[in-house]
Amino acid sequence: MTGYWENGAYGRGSSRRRQHPIVAVEPNDDAPQPSAQWPTSIPAVAQLLREGIRLAPGVTFLVGENGSGKSTIVEGVAVAYGLSPEGGSRGARHSTRPTESPLSDWLRIQRGVGASRWGFFLRAETMHSFYTYLEQNPSPYDSQFHEMSHGESFLEILGTRFDEPGFYCLDEPEAALSFGSTLTLISVLQRIADDGGQVLCATHSPVLAALPGAQILEVGEWGLRPAAWEDLELVRHWRSFLGGPERYLRHLLD
Repeated sequence: MTGYWENGAYGRGSSRRRQHPIVAVEPNDDAPQPSAQWPTSIPAVAQLLREGIRLAPGVTFLVGENGSGKSTIVEGVAVAYGLSPEGGSRGARHSTRPTESPLSDWLRIQRGVGASRWGFFLRAETMHSFYTYLEQNPSPYDSQFHEMSHGESFLEILGTRFDEPGFYCLDEPEAALSFGSTLTLISVLQRIADDGGQVLCATHSPVLAALPGAQILEVGEWGLRPAAWEDLELVRHWRSFLGGPERYLRHLLD
């Protein structure tokens, strides 16, 4: 067990070391075998159900193309941890139209000893309904999220919910953020990691994935594999495009 203790990470107000919130995500004994049926047909999900995954302390990014399974995995882990599938904390239980996969039912969370149980799921595609839920169940420190711009509301959530060393799941949070606001998110994730919290984030952003010290798992037809930032297909494509956008646009528009 000593290999999983954080190096000098203390939760706020804590007088002793603690493990990070999730040590591992493992398949249940009754988890199905990979098949042609979704979502077990997704290579990354199939690998998760065969092998499980050990989450490193700090920040882990899942990077891959649309349909590669990164959002399905983030959602499954978030719900297995006890978070609302449509976003929010462990106490949020709003629902508009259930669309989540059954993956969370097939997963078992190995929690860290003494770790905080606080968590939050920021899911870009369902934040509108989450803001409505907050209006119907107001807290003293909440703002009128629907009256803010998309990006401003995300930054307000970061300022009011991402304040403890818990477990945070994010699904494509860069969708609402400018370049400068993405840098703000990077600083928030770094603070969470420094305080002993843990983050699992699906992203298409090469800026966000550049967070120093983060674990990166590239998701694709191979399943899940560790990758360095500079070796990501995502980074290579953006570098190539920014170095000569006319080559891409000429091909698309001719």
